Amino acid sequence: MKNIVVLDGYALNPGDLDWAPLKALGNVTIYDRTPESEVAARAKGAHILLTNKAIISADTINSLPALEYIGVMATGYNVVDIAAATARKIPVTNVPAYSTASVAQLTFALILELCHHTGLHAESVRAGEWSSSIDFSYWKTPLTELEGRTLGIIGFGQIGQAVARIAQAFGMKVIASHRYPERDRMEGVTFVDQATCFREADIVSLHCPLNQENREFVNAALLRTMKKTAFLINTSRGPLIQEADLAVALQEGVIAGAGLDVLSTEPPAADNPLLKAPGTIITPHIAWATREARSRLLRVAIGNVESFLNGACQNSINKIQ
Repeated sequence: MKNIVVLDGYALNPGDLDWAPLKALGNVTIYDRTPESEVAARAKGAHILLTNKAIISADTINSLPALEYIGVMATGYNVVDIAAATARKIPVTNVPAYSTASVAQLTFALILELCHHTGLHAESVRAGEWSSSIDFSYWKTPLTELEGRTLGIIGFGQIGQAVARIAQAFGMKVIASHRYPERDRMEGVTFVDQATCFREADIVSLHCPLNQENREFVNAALLRTMKKTAFLINTSRGPLIQEADLAVALQEGVIAGAGLDVLSTEPPAADNPLLKAPGTIITPHIAWATREARSRLLRVAIGNVESFLNGACQNSINKIQ
């Protein structure tokens, strides 16, 4: 039987899911977390290596003569040196589209929190402010209605499309900036260029993959083109935003608020300026983490391994000749 090593299984399965289907496929060793310095040692002797966020570098790949397959238990696969794996004829797979509904849902959780600050008001009531109020109703922040507002979506893949459908249900106008507008046309969605999307939207939501061309593209200059009342949402990748620039923009009132589920470094440094920026809601990268999404992720990841063992390779990232 093949030796299967899971480098960082805890985030995916902290105990509420079942590893048994994977254990049926080989001799399985599961680590909750693996620091980069221990990846090579823990992977020694593995034929099949599974990772979520643990980095598998070229040096690590080349130090593992038994390695036959790498499975990324996520959609993004920048944690693996794909070129090194391909040179060794090691297939690398990922798990696409498992969290579409959950990410779209969290996107609107952030939007709605920025519009109504329900957490702030609930804590106010708990603290006794309503009981001591002379009025039947009060609000501690401006409250925003979504109907008639414009949502700008950057990247219109499956998640961007799911977000658009929710926005339309709220009666919002939807514009989007996308590489493939003809391929991904949707009724009620107007495709515009990126500059127009940032300039005209009341809310801009990022749903594009990270690459070298768009790293930190949301910078001071782009933020200054947005409406002062606008919100910025990021449930995609943290490095899409120049964080110091966004913090300054929030402090100076260039935009009204930001809802972020991802940051450039996770967990963030304690001195990350966004942690104390006004008008900011930050959640700890939880958009993908509903039990339903994680169940799909685990099921597909195990299916990828089973496919490999049966001589095929579903969800392959690299093409092995």
